[in-house]
Amino acid sequence: MPDVSPSLVHEFAPSGTLRIGVNYGNPVIAQKDAAGGAPRGVGPELGRELARRLGVPVAYVGYDTAGKMADGVRNDAWDVAFLANDPARAEEIAFSRPYVQIEGTYMVRSDSPLRTIADLDRKATRIAVGDKTAYDLFLSRHLQHATLVKAPTSKAAIALFLSERLDAVAGVKNPLVAAAARDPALRVIEGNFMVIGQAAGVPRPRQNAARYLAHFIEESKKSGFVAAALRESGVTDATVAP
Repeated sequence: MPDVSPSLVHEFAPSGTLRIGVNYGNPVIAQKDAAGGAPRGVGPELGRELARRLGVPVAYVGYDTAGKMADGVRNDAWDVAFLANDPARAEEIAFSRPYVQIEGTYMVRSDSPLRTIADLDRKATRIAVGDKTAYDLFLSRHLQHATLVKAPTSKAAIALFLSERLDAVAGVKNPLVAAAARDPALRVIEGNFMVIGQAAGVPRPRQNAARYLAHFIEESKKSGFVAAALRESGVTDATVAP
C-alpha cells in the first residue's frame, strides 16, 4: 500500500472526518442496524477500515438509492461511496475496480409467458425499474423494444410492478429472489442481463485519493477482508470480484 501522508488524508477527508456514502437500497452491500447503530455490510466495513488506515473518524451519509448517492458527488455530500461503476457516473466519480459482483435480472408473475432474459426485450413489454440504478442505466442503453417504467427506488419498483400489473421488474437478483420466495405467484427469470460490479469511488478531482483507494480495494479482496465482510453480514449469494 502507498504511504499515508497528511496531504492524502486531507484529500480524502477535508473536514477531518471521512464521510461514507451508504446506499441502503442495495441490501447486498449495506444494511441498517436494527439497534440503530452503525450500518452493516461490506460497503460500510470497507469504509471503516479505510478510515482506520487514514487515522480519521467516520460519519455516514445514507441514501435509499444509488442514483441519489451518485448525484450527491455534485454537492460534496460524501468523501467515499460504494456503488456500481457506470460510464455515466464515472464522469464525476473516480472508481476503483469492483470488489463484489452481483447479478441484475427480472422478476415476473409465475404464470407469465416470459421465460428467458431475451423474452423481455419485446414491444409492449413494460418493465419497472428503480430510477438511476445501475441496471436502469444499463437497460436504458441496451433495450431495443421494451419500455422502462421508472420508480423512485428499487423497492418501489417492485410495488409498481405489482400495482400496475406491469410485465416485469428489473433489479438486483438477491432481493428479487427473496420476494419470490415469499410469494409463490412470483418467479425470477433464470440468468442475468448484466453482472453488476460494485466498486468504491471518490470525487473525480481527488486523484491521489483515487489511486490509494484502488490499491486499498485490491488488497482488501486479496486478504479475504471482502469475503469475510460479506459472510458476517449474512450475504451468501454475491461473489468477490476477480
